[in-house]
Amino acid sequence: MAADKLEEQELLEEFEEQHILEDEIDPIKEKPPATEQSTASPLLFTQSPPPEALHPQDPSMAEKQQRVVDAFRHAWKGYSNDIFGMDEYRPLSHSGSNWASGGVGLMICDSLDTMMLMNLTTEYNQAREWIATQLDFDKDQDVNVFETTIRVLGGLLSAYHLSNNDPLYLEKAVDLGNRLYPAFNTPSGVPYSGVVLSNGRGASPGSSSTAEATTVQMEFKYLSHVSGDKKFWNAAEKVMDHVDGLSHTLPALDGLVPIYIDPVSGQFSTKEIRLGSRGDSYYEYLLKLYLQTDKQETRYRERYDDAVKGIKKHLTSYSYPNKYLYFSEITNSDYPTQLHPKMDHLVCFIGGNFVLGVTEGGSLKEMEDLSAIQSEDVSIGKEITRTCYEMYNMTATGLASEIVYFNTNQDAPADDADMEIHRLDRHNLLRPETVETLFLMWRMTGDEVYREWGWKIFESFEKHTKLPEGGFFALKDSTVDPPIKDDRMDTFFMAETLKYLYLLFSPNDIIPLEKYVFNTEGHPLPVFSPI
Repeated sequence: MAADKLEEQELLEEFEEQHILEDEIDPIKEKPPATEQSTASPLLFTQSPPPEALHPQDPSMAEKQQRVVDAFRHAWKGYSNDIFGMDEYRPLSHSGSNWASGGVGLMICDSLDTMMLMNLTTEYNQAREWIATQLDFDKDQDVNVFETTIRVLGGLLSAYHLSNNDPLYLEKAVDLGNRLYPAFNTPSGVPYSGVVLSNGRGASPGSSSTAEATTVQMEFKYLSHVSGDKKFWNAAEKVMDHVDGLSHTLPALDGLVPIYIDPVSGQFSTKEIRLGSRGDSYYEYLLKLYLQTDKQETRYRERYDDAVKGIKKHLTSYSYPNKYLYFSEITNSDYPTQLHPKMDHLVCFIGGNFVLGVTEGGSLKEMEDLSAIQSEDVSIGKEITRTCYEMYNMTATGLASEIVYFNTNQDAPADDADMEIHRLDRHNLLRPETVETLFLMWRMTGDEVYREWGWKIFESFEKHTKLPEGGFFALKDSTVDPPIKDDRMDTFFMAETLKYLYLLFSPNDIIPLEKYVFNTEGHPLPVFSPI
């Protein structure tokens, strides 16, 4: 064990010496300098191919990009001044909490690649130093496998790639992966929802969320790719193959799967189907797993296409009187025509996903002669994006509620509202799904309207959720002005919401969609050939 640690230390020292020399040769591969004086020159991140510039030439876009960077630094300032090193932040009370004693790096690892892409040297050095000296996963505490994978493991893996393979991040990622891996040791191979980090004991032995069980695959497969240990890959693949085998017989429905699955029996434990919570990212990862491995695993493309057919057949609906497209929920798949006109904000990722399925990361303008199915998918993507924007546009704060219900009255008068917000659903958690879609839609269509909508949303965040001394807060009620505040700033605000807004106003060759795939927490991972 001591020899292993010595070897790891030697690797870290070799990495740092190598990058000191590279500073003079290739600034794109530079290791972050010790002070902030050099932030304007070398980049903190590497990518292949490298971007031509960090900032857009258009002065108005450059100003917007900088405003988003300033917002990130403001959010980080509140967190780092109040509770640096802790997992979850309560900005109103200047307090926080940990998932386990000493923390598991939730906020820091989740924010790490955003700092790198924004070239924030001081904040990055502070975060890396904490990871190097304080982050320890040997905790006698159960954690949620999905959330820990997408936020912490995903953040470490993205940072590993973007840092030009800093071994610190791979060391931590492998350690964490080994501690999460025992969750897959179930009779069916479907992971338990929780695992104790110190001993691998499965926790929360009841049903697992289907989305959670099927949204660790990008991270585990990339971990196998960079570590050479295929056990992570095999465990993740087994889950997807198992769920696919259930996806065309009841209670599943034409590629649409219920939102809970029993890890012991391996069977779905509900008949409820939706694209929102506990279902959403299953459909997201079907497409992204195909793209991640350079489009070589075509079975994922086939599974995604089957699911899209099911979405169109069973869930696609229109409101009245303005016919906004939305995706209904099925509360019992035995009765698939009995639709519930409710949609979570979480569903708003799917607008970008629909168009990504057509372009596979390229530009729509460069595609010739779309098929009828492709044209339909683009249209659906654009329509649901418009609906999600209207979820923001309808409130007094300009910020969406967590859930909306749609008007199904075909005889609704012209001045009737298409959407309503119930009392318990008025909160806004600074979620990223709509701005994620706006970023993707901008990249793939080039339509300026997506930047305009994104800027309006950003300004609403600035106006209604920003604390003067640092940090942002969620809202208990987004429908009134002034809004009712909520004492939380979830990690996804810095990991996703601000990252997607930053990229929306950045040059298109920063993290090009043909070369990178974002995990469901907004961490870009490179496309690679499968092992």
